[in-house]
Amino acid sequence: MTVEHDTAERELRPSLRRGWRRRCPSCGAGPMMRGYLKVRDECPVCGQQLSGHRADDGPAYLTILIVGHLMAPLLHWYFVSFRPDPLNMIAIFSVGCVALSLYLLPRLKGAMIGYQWARRLHGFDTQEASTP
Repeated sequence: MTVEHDTAERELRPSLRRGWRRRCPSCGAGPMMRGYLKVRDECPVCGQQLSGHRADDGPAYLTILIVGHLMAPLLHWYFVSFRPDPLNMIAIFSVGCVALSLYLLPRLKGAMIGYQWARRLHGFDTQEASTP
């Protein structure tokens, strides 16, 4: 039995968008995540193997980078403009940082998996969607 390798070009932008929406980078219909950050072994719609991904700590680093670059200037502007009570400022910005981090983390993980799929990295090079 010979295995045919999928040699068609995989577009980067659609797979990044699908990953951001936490959908299968191949079909865009099936859910990629089984939980908050747990990736399914395969897409329930198209059968694309997703277990070969290597997102590791990348999404966490990107989340910290983005949240830090967004919140630090806001924190400075808010403090200089309004001179709030420090406890109020800590409460507001702590909730903002946690909420933004919780929003971004699974989406960045999905986008990173979509990037790996589109570029055929880490086990996505020889896999193809199985037909149901």
